[in-house]
Amino acid sequence: MQLRIIVVDDHPVVREGLVAALEGKPGLDVVGTFASAEEAIASSREHDVVLLDLELPGMSGIDAIPQLRARAAVLVLTAYANDEQIDRALRSGARGYLLKGSPLDDIERAIHAVARGDTWLDPRVASRVVALSSGAVPRLSAREREVLALVARGRSNKEIASALRITERTVKFHVTAIFNKLGADNRAQAVAIASERGLV
Repeated sequence: MQLRIIVVDDHPVVREGLVAALEGKPGLDVVGTFASAEEAIASSREHDVVLLDLELPGMSGIDAIPQLRARAAVLVLTAYANDEQIDRALRSGARGYLLKGSPLDDIERAIHAVARGDTWLDPRVASRVVALSSGAVPRLSAREREVLALVARGRSNKEIASALRITERTVKFHVTAIFNKLGADNRAQAVAIASERGLV
C-alpha cells in the first residue's frame, strides 16, 4: 500500500529535499507540497500523512493541526522544540513530532508509525514530554530567579541592571538563559510559564 504524503513548509529547499528523499522510498508517495497551512487545508488531494512545519506564514502550523488531522495523520517536522510548542502541537492532535535534521530513516519510520495510528517522538522531544508530564520544574539559578522576579514586575533590562548592580549585558545573558530553560520566546511568555510553575 502506498502512503500518500503532503509536505507543508515555507522553505522551497526543504520541500524539494523531502520530496527527493521520500520519493525514492518504497511505499511512500508525495502527492503535494504547500508553502502555507491555508494552501494545504484548501487542497482537495487525498492523503494519509501531513509532514508539517510549525513556523509558517499566515496561519501557524499549530493552529492548522485540528483541521489537517481531520483528513490525515499529522507529523510535525520543525526546527523548534520548546515546551509550549510541543505541548500545544500534541494537544492539538499531532501524532508525531520530529526535529529538522533527523535522519531520513527516522522520518520514514515516523511516517509509517503515524499512518498506523501510533505516536512517534524525536528522543529530544520525548524527554521534554516526560518532563512536562511529570511536572518537572526547570532549575533556575538564584540570580536567574532574581532577574525573573524583576521581569515579572515589568522592569526593563536597564532597570534590572541598576537594581541588581550588574551590567545590562549580564542581564541579557540571564534573560536568554531563562527563556531557554522555560521554553519561552518572549518576556510575557516567560512570566506566564514561570507563574504557572510557581517560579514567581
